Amino acid sequence: MRTSAIILLAWLSMAVIGFLPVIDPFRVSLPEILSTPSAAHWLGTDELGRPVLDRLLAGAGVSLLVAFTTVTISAMIGIAVGLVAGYFGGIADRLISRVIDVFLAFPGMLLAIAMAAMIGPGIDNVIIALAVMGWVGYARLVRVQVLSLRQRDHVLAASALGSSDTVIMRRHLLPLVMAPVWVEASFGVAGAVVAEAGLSFLGLGIQAPDASWGGMIRDGVRYLLVAPHLVVAPGIALFLVVLAANRFGDSLRDRFDITSRNSW
Repeated sequence: MRTSAIILLAWLSMAVIGFLPVIDPFRVSLPEILSTPSAAHWLGTDELGRPVLDRLLAGAGVSLLVAFTTVTISAMIGIAVGLVAGYFGGIADRLISRVIDVFLAFPGMLLAIAMAAMIGPGIDNVIIALAVMGWVGYARLVRVQVLSLRQRDHVLAASALGSSDTVIMRRHLLPLVMAPVWVEASFGVAGAVVAEAGLSFLGLGIQAPDASWGGMIRDGVRYLLVAPHLVVAPGIALFLVVLAANRFGDSLRDRFDITSRNSW
């Protein structure tokens, strides 16, 4: 978990640096086209002479913004829907369950591609497309948790004392379902980073001249034989961030799993 946390903190640091004015990912230098890594440009330059390191840092900021915004919106929607479905049950639960089943019937990435194609490219539309796809997992997780918690003694006691449904869900159910939600969110960050890179690679995400790791890989594929650093740098960054986020999620799951901690 410590290594994963270090990588994620490095990603956060890269994103912060990428927003600083000293970073210029749009600077074109034609004499330096496809320069290899050197003291002047640590990661070389791309097909327009732009420094790959600067674009890598700017792309880190884009991926961080998309990932955390998407996860936040998806979690808020999913938690609210899951609480309503699990607590009230009945027609509301059946209707929400059918909607969840419809979304789960489609591959997540395919649905995101379709949404991005309909509403157009751009960072705002990428977040919308991924949030439309991402809330389902949180809703299903919270619904299952609430179904098992709503008959607990403290919930029944709060209801008997006259607490409103909103108070019961907010004070007595929501804190108990947040542990698995945090685990799901950590995996959601990894999924959002991959999805954003995939959409940008397909031309449906972040558009030029803005930097994106997926867009950098797409543009660098054409020069793979003569300038492999154009693909290697963003590819390694993408791999490490996704791996660290998944490993961090595994560590959180193990930490929150009381059964595994008490097992021999």
